[in-house]
Amino acid sequence: MRDLAEKWSITPDWQSAVIATPDLAIRAVLDLNQLMVSGDLDAWTRASSIGGTGVGAFGIAQGDRYAARLARDRLLVVSKSPLAIATGWHADGFAVTAISAGLQIFEAEGMALDAFIARGTTLDPAKPSASAALSFAGISAVVYRLDGKLRIHVDRGLATYLWTLMETAASNIATGSTD
Repeated sequence: MRDLAEKWSITPDWQSAVIATPDLAIRAVLDLNQLMVSGDLDAWTRASSIGGTGVGAFGIAQGDRYAARLARDRLLVVSKSPLAIATGWHADGFAVTAISAGLQIFEAEGMALDAFIARGTTLDPAKPSASAALSFAGISAVVYRLDGKLRIHVDRGLATYLWTLMETAASNIATGSTD
């Protein structure tokens, strides 16, 4: 019987996986807490003390906990430590869902970052938008900046696909190829 697994890319060991060229470095970011917040975002702000509207695409996030705006009534909240707020429906009008296991985070940095972004999306990285949710490399992603680096959150099931694409993009940028 034919081994169909041979058609699929092998999932990297995210603990040590690094794509490195002279002008671009990409790595997986591990051990962050990710929550999806939906509903009344003003009520969320009062209950959690993580306020604001959240950063949009290519916007600049700051601190150890922050939010990225996904829609008019939805945020992706990211923090280095667990937040002291219960998951589930809150009577104030919002819901909190733990999604850390569902999203893989990547971080890219370097002088070739704009060339890398241009291979992933047609959006202008110099013009942040209201929503951080966008199509990146043909898949849904959440994209913003933190500490001078680009952060990309993707469904964990698509992480290996995106990693393979990022390896090719980084190699092509390093060699000057237009492929």
